[in-house]
Amino acid sequence: MSRRTWFITGISSGFGREMTQQLLEGGDRVAGTVRKPDAIADLKKKYGDQLWVAELDVTDVSGVHSVVDRAFAELGSLDVVVNNAGYGLMGPAEEFSDAQVEHVLDTNLLGSITVSRSAIPRLRAQGHGRIIQISTFGGLVAFPGGSIYHAGKWGIEGFTEALVGELAPFGIGVTLVEPGGARTNFRYGSSRLGTEIEAYRGTPGGAARKMIEDGTSVPVGDPAKMAAVIIASAGQNPAPKRLVLGSDSYNFVHKALTDRLAELEAQREVAFTTDFVEEA
Repeated sequence: MSRRTWFITGISSGFGREMTQQLLEGGDRVAGTVRKPDAIADLKKKYGDQLWVAELDVTDVSGVHSVVDRAFAELGSLDVVVNNAGYGLMGPAEEFSDAQVEHVLDTNLLGSITVSRSAIPRLRAQGHGRIIQISTFGGLVAFPGGSIYHAGKWGIEGFTEALVGELAPFGIGVTLVEPGGARTNFRYGSSRLGTEIEAYRGTPGGAARKMIEDGTSVPVGDPAKMAAVIIASAGQNPAPKRLVLGSDSYNFVHKALTDRLAELEAQREVAFTTDFVEEA
């Protein structure tokens, strides 16, 4: 099996680091981005030129274009592009500042869009490639206390699903990854809160803040196992449109889609009555 070259954003922790470690150990080459290069100094020391590193904040649009261009130029080609960089913003929508809302959307939504759009012309020119978007079951399911986070993830789900049809004619596969809770630092390390509004205490919207503050809920997902499935998906042809990872993700998504279909079917008669009818 030939070795592949991966471009992964946000490799300092979580799925990004776990995937990078597994790929390097397996002999693949990784071009990884980080905001703080010191965070992966151990990997760079161990794997040397097998790990190409660039400092990048995905909210820097010109920086994204520059880094992606440089990765292709210096490495020759990229086989798989993984949009992984992101973080959680938890709590009722009212608790966040405008700056917080803009930053999380710039990171989780626009950052991923910019990376993909930067890579697509090169992937198209080389006639092959794979784009893997790390999303969450929260891209298909929404809970109180996650409104702003869900906004970005539902947005990236729509963008990425549309890419499937746009890029298929050029031999580029696209996959959305929807993991449930995993034992990374995402929930209690990278997730952020707003300024608490006392009125939300004890309400469904305030439950997300309490979970983060309590820090006692243990996710069921094994990040090493999830990373291995994500990596394996790059070898599937055709590319899977979605990868649901974790029993919690499966259960939440299954219920949400089942309920949504039932609600849709109940509206069929009314929906059809609103079509324009030509007069005889």
